[in-house]
Amino acid sequence: MKERYKKYTVDIPEDMKIPYACIVESPKVNGEQPQMLTGGWRIYRPVVDHDKCVLCKSCILACPDATVLLVDGGQKIGFNLDYCKGCGLCTWVCPVNAIDRVPELDFEDGVPFQDALFLLPHVERLYAD
Repeated sequence: MKERYKKYTVDIPEDMKIPYACIVESPKVNGEQPQMLTGGWRIYRPVVDHDKCVLCKSCILACPDATVLLVDGGQKIGFNLDYCKGCGLCTWVCPVNAIDRVPELDFEDGVPFQDALFLLPHVERLYAD
């Protein structure tokens, strides 16, 4: 190692090292942090065509937020939309193109930033009946 990099290295004790490609447990039992809902950031929502899906589980491995789930007893792919940011990595890694990115506004419940929008009192008056 070059001399100039030695001052930036730290020796980690063996009992504190994290093995390569491991999963670190969440401090919460179910892994969800209700105060950190990030689904409202989404512009595109992932939608699975279950007829095309071969359950290769590539999307589960690719998801940076662990929002891709096995549902129906492990027979289908689903998403935890409370935390999915709509990044699209699941669509890119799907070998059979079974996952599409659909604009969030195409869904009845899909209004980006809807929670944050109504926190502003002047905006709430605009939408009052």
